[in-house]
Amino acid sequence: MAKSNLLSRVQQYSRAQLEPAWLLALRTQAVTAALKLPAPRFEKIAYADWSLFESAAPSQTEVAAPMGPLATLGRTQQFYAVGATTIQLTLPIAALRQGVILSDLRSAIRTHGDLVKPYLARTMAVDEDKFGAWNTALMTNGFFLYIPANVQLEEPIEILQLVDQRQPAHVVQRSLLITSSGAHVKVVQRLQSLGTQPTTVHHLVEVVAAANSQVEFAGLDELNTAATAYISRRGVVAPDAQLDWELAEMNAGRIIGDFKTTLNGQGAQATVKTIAVANGQQTQGLNTRVTNVGPQTVAQIVQRGVILAQATLIFNGIGHIVKGAHGAQANQENRLLMLTSTARGDANPILLIDENDVEAGHAASVGRVDEQQLYYLMSRGLPRAVAERLVIRGFLAGVITGLQSSQLQTALMALIERRLTDET
Repeated sequence: MAKSNLLSRVQQYSRAQLEPAWLLALRTQAVTAALKLPAPRFEKIAYADWSLFESAAPSQTEVAAPMGPLATLGRTQQFYAVGATTIQLTLPIAALRQGVILSDLRSAIRTHGDLVKPYLARTMAVDEDKFGAWNTALMTNGFFLYIPANVQLEEPIEILQLVDQRQPAHVVQRSLLITSSGAHVKVVQRLQSLGTQPTTVHHLVEVVAAANSQVEFAGLDELNTAATAYISRRGVVAPDAQLDWELAEMNAGRIIGDFKTTLNGQGAQATVKTIAVANGQQTQGLNTRVTNVGPQTVAQIVQRGVILAQATLIFNGIGHIVKGAHGAQANQENRLLMLTSTARGDANPILLIDENDVEAGHAASVGRVDEQQLYYLMSRGLPRAVAERLVIRGFLAGVITGLQSSQLQTALMALIERRLTDET
């Protein structure tokens, strides 16, 4: 799409949404960057023919909530959306009284612009990469969550976002989570498909964790075979703050997962735990990067995946300790288990160290199911398929049992069983 045409349609959308001048200016800058920047390169992930950058301007279409059994999906959620349309929005009275704000991003821009403006696109420069610029230029809606200073929320905020695939579409979503100093919040986000039509998805979540705050973010992604998606979760972490990502990539389509966290302040910490299952003929490429900028920062990446049929699953783990990050720690573990001779897996640990006084390490493995373990289980009367599933559960158990989110643990067990037997 030519720059003048895309810019005109983006400006038209922005004005129709009554967006403030600062956001229109941000979108305009992002359009220029998105059309100028080359597509980023991810190690071993070939996505040039996925058409991820063939998108129309932002859509103003509002959709109805699903009917029938699907209508009950969001009843237990604090935030429930179908496409860009918010269906349900609730918060406990105690959270409201403490000043917690939960909204869709589009409404927050209008009513809480003073909070959104300083933090939107805070986790990245507009011209940092093509994916981020594309999302900023074309974003429609997502969730907005703000936790005031020293507020401690014990119960998790549950978020359900359905990607509307009831007709072919291009979907560009953006969400923003902000914590103030000393705050603590748990978030459980589920991203699911609704419908079976071919859909291109750009889904980006930004987390900005202020000093001494703690964010526990569990994400469960379940896009179907008709989805081609770029899923990004990005965080910036201030001094003595902690951001824990627990991510389950149970998608069935072609997926790039791009997870980036920057530890800006002294004593900041981040952990990224990812579990993935690839089946059928799909490709999932997961790129996880944590950058230690401040001194005494601590980063840990743990990735475990299972590959079946003719699927491809790629783990890239990048730990980067920049100059000046004295006493920083960066460790990672990437492990893949393949169940068939036609499966393809790559585990690529990368350490970029620009400082001397640091601690860093990595481990990686790609292997097949242990035949001796299978033989032992089958000799006890178990069919091979059951024995394989038990071995796989054991392979993933160390990460699953270590997850902080009990909701994610429960959901994962059922989903893993389904993905292991799903050949589509």
